[in-house]
Amino acid sequence: MRTSLARVATAVTAMVALSFVVPLGLLNGQMAHDRALTAAERQAASLVPVLSVTGDPAALTDAVGSVPAGTAGRLALHLPTGQALGAPHAPPADLAEARRLGRTSTVEAPGGKVLLRPVLLEAGTFAVIEVYVPQRELSRGVARSWLILALVALALVLVSVAMADRLAKRVVRATDRLVRAVTHVAAGDLAARVEPQGPPELRAAGEAFNHMADRLARLLAAEREAGADLSHRLRTPLTALRVDLDGLAANPGDPARLAQSRGALERLETAVDEIIAAARRPGGPSGAAGRPAAAAGCDASEVVRRRLAFWSALAEDQDRGWDLVGADAPAPVPVPETELAAALDALMGNIFRHTPHGTAFRLTVHRGRSSTGLLFGDAGPGIADADAALRRGASGAGSTGLGLDIARRLAESTGGSLRVGTSPLGGAQIEVWLRTAPKPASRRSARRAERRAARH
Repeated sequence: MRTSLARVATAVTAMVALSFVVPLGLLNGQMAHDRALTAAERQAASLVPVLSVTGDPAALTDAVGSVPAGTAGRLALHLPTGQALGAPHAPPADLAEARRLGRTSTVEAPGGKVLLRPVLLEAGTFAVIEVYVPQRELSRGVARSWLILALVALALVLVSVAMADRLAKRVVRATDRLVRAVTHVAAGDLAARVEPQGPPELRAAGEAFNHMADRLARLLAAEREAGADLSHRLRTPLTALRVDLDGLAANPGDPARLAQSRGALERLETAVDEIIAAARRPGGPSGAAGRPAAAAGCDASEVVRRRLAFWSALAEDQDRGWDLVGADAPAPVPVPETELAAALDALMGNIFRHTPHGTAFRLTVHRGRSSTGLLFGDAGPGIADADAALRRGASGAGSTGLGLDIARRLAESTGGSLRVGTSPLGGAQIEVWLRTAPKPASRRSARRAERRAARH
């Protein structure tokens, strides 16, 4: 690219330079030619007064010698008698033609030009003043002017090439950085970024690349999180199935255990089908595991009652006391039933996994004006670091933090939030707040809105 731009700059600047160098050089040559002939004409004119005063050859010879051209042997005076005073250079035929025409003319001579000026005398005859101008006088300074113009043109070409190379260097450097960053991203280094430099177009390309790389990194991270979240949803039916199978092994002929195991197996199959369907969606699993793909809703109280009926069997096996508060009235929430059930199972699974057998728990459904809260409280050891519990991989001994992450993302998809605190039972309390209506504006904000409406 640098070589190509240098060639283009050279060609363009050379054409521009030639477009004014050649006319200037020719104009200089013409001016030097005219300057030499004008000087010769002045010297010829200096003898006209002498011819009008005297016709003495001796006096005229002295007058010819007093002129610089005569001293240099380049001036001659041709009298009507045919006598020539000085150093003649003009051919006889040109002299006769000048006498006949009676006007000043310039004729060619060996090594230069001759200026012939006829002068009318009293007797009606003509004397001719001849001034010889050698070629070096006709072209004095022309070669020097051509050299100066050539140097100026060369300087212009060099400056344009240097500027083009500087621009090309910036472009090539910025392009190389962009190519290296693209190569790193293609090799799997998603942290590679480029500092936008160079012309505006390359800066825009660099910014677009950085935006693309950020988007790609976020998408891949979301895909990994979604895959982990979806796989985490399999833990609940697997845990229940394992418990049922343990009970079935202890009581092979128990029909209730057998039916419960079949139900757990059906739930496991349903969960696997949901994961496969979510993975095949156009948005990918990240859309299914993150926030709801469609604006669906369900009754939180009904989902809580149904899922707690499932977990109550496991709580009975582990001698856990439990309580359900506030689920006797409908509590509509703007999330799909499957997503809410997955979050409930994830948080209930955390209680069963991270608290010892016999630990009581309570699930409360709280209905507010603009949000509905699901409060999971237990009587276990609690959570020492609430902030760390909200970060994946720091939610407890051996926990991946996916349960809290599933519930948090579900809450945030509605504009709500997830909080970690202390339960009235003495252990941890996880609060999932699902927003069911826009947050009411404050009185100050309402007054501002009224004033803006009044102005318009």
